[in-house]
Amino acid sequence: MKVELFPFQRTAVDSLRLSAAMALNNYRMAHVPQVVSFTAPTGSGKTIIMAALIEDIFFGTEKFEEQPEAIFVWLSDSPQLNEQSKQKIDLKADKIRLDQCVTIDDDSFDREMLEDGHIYFLNTQKIGKSGNLTRHSDTRQYTIWETLENTLKEKSDRLYFIIDEAHRGMQGREAGRATSIMQKFLKGSPVDKLSPMPVVFGMSATTARFNRLVEGIKTTTVHKVEVTAAEVRASGLLKDRIIITYPEDYTAHNDMAILQAATDEWKDKCVHWYQYSYEQHYAQVHPIFVIQVKNGSGNKISDTNLDDCLAKIEERINYRFAESEVVHTFGQTGTITVNGLNVPHIEASDITEDKKIKIVFFKENLSTGWDCPRAETMMSFRRAEDATWIAQLLGRMVRTPLQNRVLVDESLNDVHLYLPYFDKDTVKEVIDSLQEAEGGDIPTVLEGESYENPNYTTWTIRPSRHPSTKVPVPTEDQISLFGEPIDPFHLSKAEGTEESEKLPEYITHSDADCVATEPEAISSTAQFVSHSEITNNETANTAAKQLSMTGVSINRDEIVKFINDAGLLTYEVKPIKIYSYLTSMLKLARLLSQADISSDALKQIQKDLVDMIHSYVEDLKSSGKYDEYAGQVLQFKLATQVFDVFGETVDNYAIHSLFTTTDTDLDRQLRNADIRLGNFGISYEYGRKYYDDDNPNGFKIDVILFAADDDCIAKLNRYSEDTFHRLNDENRKYVNKLSERFRKQYHDIIADGDPVSKHSFRLPEILRARQDRDGKAYDNHLFVDEETGTATIKLNGWEEGVLEEEAKQNNFVCWIRNLPQDRTHATCSLCIPYEMNDEIKPTFPDFIVIRSDPKLDYLIDILEPHNPDFKDNLGKAKGFAKYAEENLGIGRIQLIRMGKDAAGKNRFKRLDISLGSVRQKVLHSQNNDELDHIFDTDGFFM
Repeated sequence: MKVELFPFQRTAVDSLRLSAAMALNNYRMAHVPQVVSFTAPTGSGKTIIMAALIEDIFFGTEKFEEQPEAIFVWLSDSPQLNEQSKQKIDLKADKIRLDQCVTIDDDSFDREMLEDGHIYFLNTQKIGKSGNLTRHSDTRQYTIWETLENTLKEKSDRLYFIIDEAHRGMQGREAGRATSIMQKFLKGSPVDKLSPMPVVFGMSATTARFNRLVEGIKTTTVHKVEVTAAEVRASGLLKDRIIITYPEDYTAHNDMAILQAATDEWKDKCVHWYQYSYEQHYAQVHPIFVIQVKNGSGNKISDTNLDDCLAKIEERINYRFAESEVVHTFGQTGTITVNGLNVPHIEASDITEDKKIKIVFFKENLSTGWDCPRAETMMSFRRAEDATWIAQLLGRMVRTPLQNRVLVDESLNDVHLYLPYFDKDTVKEVIDSLQEAEGGDIPTVLEGESYENPNYTTWTIRPSRHPSTKVPVPTEDQISLFGEPIDPFHLSKAEGTEESEKLPEYITHSDADCVATEPEAISSTAQFVSHSEITNNETANTAAKQLSMTGVSINRDEIVKFINDAGLLTYEVKPIKIYSYLTSMLKLARLLSQADISSDALKQIQKDLVDMIHSYVEDLKSSGKYDEYAGQVLQFKLATQVFDVFGETVDNYAIHSLFTTTDTDLDRQLRNADIRLGNFGISYEYGRKYYDDDNPNGFKIDVILFAADDDCIAKLNRYSEDTFHRLNDENRKYVNKLSERFRKQYHDIIADGDPVSKHSFRLPEILRARQDRDGKAYDNHLFVDEETGTATIKLNGWEEGVLEEEAKQNNFVCWIRNLPQDRTHATCSLCIPYEMNDEIKPTFPDFIVIRSDPKLDYLIDILEPHNPDFKDNLGKAKGFAKYAEENLGIGRIQLIRMGKDAAGKNRFKRLDISLGSVRQKVLHSQNNDELDHIFDTDGFFM
């Protein structure tokens, strides 16, 4: 594959490959139709997973032989879905040739049987009773049913049928018709003289949906492969939240007022994406504003006033759209005129790649056949009865544009929908419809919020805006890869503004291919400028400093930089590790080499592995065993298990010992050996050093022998585990200074390498926070509302009391409410692992407190008010103690409970576990009673 699969995707591919082999073997032995039920939530990349499976079947894996003559038929209910799937395979599967993917055209397709080594795309709309494919004619000798039946009779050992139900958007009678056609391939169809397909893969977002498809098919064996919502959520492939905004009383609000609010949201996304992409050196995302309008009555294209819509948007952003920046998808309608602008028609599948598009008008036809991660904001003029259509559309919009969660600016992890004709109850219908249509456990938070009282607010470290603070804006002479100016809103020469400086030279054309916004918006984005830029701007520096109610000046930029540079540890706790240590080590070494942190890391590992193989071979030669083992390689007599396409082992030595292997067989064994060695080309590194012209296959045999020896693999795994942890410990502090792109890759490698993985604690610059309307406004919180300069947070009595004590201290600066990882990204939450009942669990201390220090500038404290009656007290105390041992730069790390002072008054009693003497006592304590005693002897009141 041209793209590296996420761990959960690779696991799914491996499970599907095993299920396919078992299914084909069962069919061969019993002639009972087999079904592999593959269910995965929206956004999990089902098409990519299936493309990788097809590659594995065509070209083989470590465990399964290649099957280049395999035939695949991919069935969906829409030509657009077929085209989209075909495009993904063409673009992402590097081993599959373009001519292997064939669309079955109802005008010209006519074959006795399907050809080996091809993937055929077919849709239910072409094989109904009235379809050309199902009838003989002067130009068609074979119907599609005859072609499939002939193929099944002659090639049942290589025929795989894929039913793609992943994007079912049809309703009622149309959906029933498609389902009945799909069931023909599962049940067979006597009327069409079609037998059941031997092996059918069913792709679906929910188990229930596919169960409906196979309902009543009692003779079929079903193999199940499932991807969970939690796996997809952790990958960063989907947005964190879908926020649906509605008016409290839609009869009292003009829909154009809601359109203006949606326009503001889209404009804000443009600004945030522009700034984020500029600072992180990404290609621009180009957010799209999607507007669903009403159907037309009479001769009208739409009962929604399109002229008024476009005029209101242009007025709101102070920009006149150019041709091709606004498009529509209204059926067969060609170019139309909206508010004096020519608005062309576009196919839904073409929207994603057209970077010029900013506005899309549509009615219903985007609910299927369309995935557009750039669609950041949607407005619907539909009435409440259209909940299902809207829900299906949202399922297409939840993908993240960069296939990663944004760490620096959390506002970019949301997608917004505005519904002026819905209320609280009908919004709930949209959410229920989305869950039903896209999977009951959709891996994205779905929330409704009223227009008057939004649920979320943006917190930033730069609350004060100053009109003189500017972000670099590209000039018109900087041309993108698409041949258009990268300043499409003409910011650089807007009336009343000075011409802006060019982007720095290190920004490439694709990096700088930008969507900006009006001058006022850009000039008001001081809060988005990176620390390195803002420190050179005296005005912005002043804006970053705020005087809190405690009278202390808070330089939030400086504090975040201090924390992010401190190298404090945070942990991620998973039930299992995803990768082997070998894979994790090689991935980490490659990343460190690419980032120029440890440029020779991968070369050194490759050298070590080459030396390991050579040492093993020399030992074999010294012991006189090499020639015997090499002969076994050439006669297929190794103990390594290789499976045929039916899932049966190829290890019948009585037969295979009669034959010597061919060069092709030897190369296949070498590929399998290289996969076992991490699939990083170690075999070729070995060959480069030890290739012998007189024995060209010698190096291949050496590598195959090493990979087949379990003792060698065990030694390699021990080396990999030690090296993986060493590389992480040595280089973690340097990764902090890299761009977000590298930090995210680094985090994922580390997280997938260990069940409990170490990471550097980092804070973003912008947070999306849920509003606690009945909370208290704090201006000494590190993150505050960008408009008010305060953070409204609801604390319980203990938490509020502890915070009041802290704020009274002379060196107190500010504090942070530490959120658990399910409400933020792993590295943005300070997590400490602890053990309880032989299980490792995560804990998230309540507060991080920042104090001033004359030598270090700042001190970072961790505070946890905790009820002593809870059973986890000792486990958490020991977890804190171990954390303090590994983080010597921490200020205080305190467990806090209520106690009586000498006067008998209830006060907060603190145990500072960062102190060495206290830490040792805690680590040696055996139960909660002993911990209580430590509180008595070492606890104190402030």
